[in-house]
Amino acid sequence: MKSSVMAYTVGEVSKIAKVSVRALHHWDEIGLVVPSRRSSKGYRLYTDGDLDRLQQVLFFRELGFRLEDIVATLADPAFDRREALQSHRALLSERVEHARALLDLVDRTLRAMNGEEAMKAEEKFEGFDATKFEAEARERWGTTAEYAEAERRKKKYTDADWKRMQAESDAITKALAELMDAKVAPTDARASALAEQHRAHIDRWFYPCSREIHVSLGEMYVNDARFAAHYDRVRPGLAVYLRATILGVTILGVTPRGPKSP
Repeated sequence: MKSSVMAYTVGEVSKIAKVSVRALHHWDEIGLVVPSRRSSKGYRLYTDGDLDRLQQVLFFRELGFRLEDIVATLADPAFDRREALQSHRALLSERVEHARALLDLVDRTLRAMNGEEAMKAEEKFEGFDATKFEAEARERWGTTAEYAEAERRKKKYTDADWKRMQAESDAITKALAELMDAKVAPTDARASALAEQHRAHIDRWFYPCSREIHVSLGEMYVNDARFAAHYDRVRPGLAVYLRATILGVTILGVTPRGPKSP
C-alpha cells in the first residue's frame, strides 16, 4: 500500500532489502527497525526513513556487530549517521585492499604451483594480516601469565625460529588431516600421540600448556569461527577432529603413543 509519502509493507521491504520477513519482525520486536506508520487496516508500513535505518543496521551487521550492540549504538543520542557511514567506508576500504593483496597472493601461489615463478618463504605470507590476531589475543589473554610468557618468548625468535615453528605446526596439522581422512578414531593411540604433539608444540614455543589448558584451546578451535576456519581450510571438520583427539588424551584417559615429534 502506498500513499503520497512512500510507505512499504514488510513483504515489500523483505524483497527490496533481501532480509527475511521473520528477521524484520524480530528487529521490530527488539526496537532495532520499527515501522513508523500503519495502514488503515493496521498493517506495519516502513517509510524511506525506516529504510535508511535498516540500511545502517545492515552496514553494522556486515562489519560483524551483534544485534544488541547495534540497538545500543543507534539509541545513543550522540550517534551520527554520516560519521558512522564515513567510518564504515574506511573499514570497507581496508577490507578491499586486504582482499586485493590476498587475491594477488593466491595468483602468485598458483603460478608457483604451475612452475611459472618461484616464491621465497616470506613471500608466501605476504598479504596476511597477523596484527588482527595479535589484537584479539591481547584482548582475550593479555592479562594472563601465558600471554606474557608467549610475548616474552616471541621477542627472542629469529626468522629461522619462526620457519621451524611453522613447519612443525604444519606437519602436525597435515598428519591429523591424514588420520581423519583414514577414518582413524580420535581416541586411537595414533591420534592421541598427535594431540600430545600439538600440546607439546604450544608448550615448547609459546607458554606452558597443561592438558587442562589444551582442552580449553580445543573448545576454542571449534567454537570460534576464525580459529575453526584455520583448521577447516586444511580439511573440513578438522577443528572438531582435533578437539576430539585432545579430549581423548585429557578426559578419556587415552595414553598417547607414537613418535614424539612430527
